[in-house]
Amino acid sequence: MLSKQELLERAKKHCFFVGLNDSGAELCKVNTPYGIAALHYIQEKLGLKPDATFISSPDMTITRNSTRWKSGFGYGGKLVWGDGSQEFTVLNVKPNACGMLAGGLEKLPDIDNLIRKLHEMETSENKVEGYKVEWDFYKSNHFIDVFEVKPVAGSHYSVPPYAFILHGSASEFRRDNELGFGIYFDKSKKLLDMAEKIKTPFGLFYVLTGKNARDFFERYKFTEKFSEKKRELAAKLLFGEYMPISNETHQGLLNMNTLIMGCHNIKDSHSLFPLALRADLPAYLVRGVFNYTPETIQVLGFEQRAKEMGVYQYLLDANIVPHGGGYVLPDILGVNKVIEVNGNRYFEVEMQNDRGKQIISEVRELPYEYRGRNVILRSLEIRSLEIMYKLIPKFVLKM
Repeated sequence: MLSKQELLERAKKHCFFVGLNDSGAELCKVNTPYGIAALHYIQEKLGLKPDATFISSPDMTITRNSTRWKSGFGYGGKLVWGDGSQEFTVLNVKPNACGMLAGGLEKLPDIDNLIRKLHEMETSENKVEGYKVEWDFYKSNHFIDVFEVKPVAGSHYSVPPYAFILHGSASEFRRDNELGFGIYFDKSKKLLDMAEKIKTPFGLFYVLTGKNARDFFERYKFTEKFSEKKRELAAKLLFGEYMPISNETHQGLLNMNTLIMGCHNIKDSHSLFPLALRADLPAYLVRGVFNYTPETIQVLGFEQRAKEMGVYQYLLDANIVPHGGGYVLPDILGVNKVIEVNGNRYFEVEMQNDRGKQIISEVRELPYEYRGRNVILRSLEIRSLEIMYKLIPKFVLKM
């Protein structure tokens, strides 16, 4: 068995970061190896190859979900812990089927009328697949944005002059429900009872194997489909007729061993994906590029390490696009070191005002901002996407 430090050093070699040099990215860099090391420990305990790997997208940052963060994970990337066929899944990462729907409009909606429709929608009972809908556009970073569409030179798509983006998930199935167990182990007692509890040197993890893993993945896929249809229903109730552009999950399971964490998974070379930054900045419709080519992997300096770790194929299969700008912590310059006390991690950070240091553990309560165009610029730099349309903000609904 490897020592705790050896486990952590090996985990660092399984992390491939392509993000920015700011506080959000730096905290992601120092926290993520702890989660990877825990997954390696669990894999070995289950008799599996310790190959868990994190491949970041350019918007890599912190996660403001406390459980996910304390388990040793950041956000903005693809997390892989097997070839997709292994009946083994991890609950600490908390897939939630969050996604964005982008639609095209021929006319700019009237704000007053849209607000009335939103009020009617949220005060009436709506169902999807026979289950009552809980609207959540007022929560966290969920929103409804309306834009004017500006084509970028070279775009060969046909998109109407206006567009909207809906950002939402399926909170209805996080807890125990009519179907049985939910998808969040810390909200669903039935799921918690199904889970195997494994104490690692990096904290307690909840995993499912065998039939339980298969059943969970099926429940997650139902939840994801519900989430997609829920966004479609919201779009229809609010905007009536619209041109479907994209309705993709950016926080969920692709299979029992692969999770996308705040990014779009590229399935083909022609689909458009929304990339939303801040309310005061343009959003974009982008075309995903099959970006982790052998040439790109070599240029990024990942080739030798990926082959040595036996995860080169994971990089070739990554192909992800940012869904947003990600968080940056304006008061923090960088991370000096990690201090562990009684199983808890504390981060000594350098402050922007150059007046001392701060020791933090929970990042959820820290002041944060959304990044700007630098995520787009970094994405273009590593050739992970092509911009097809710029979306000029007209108004945002967060109610």
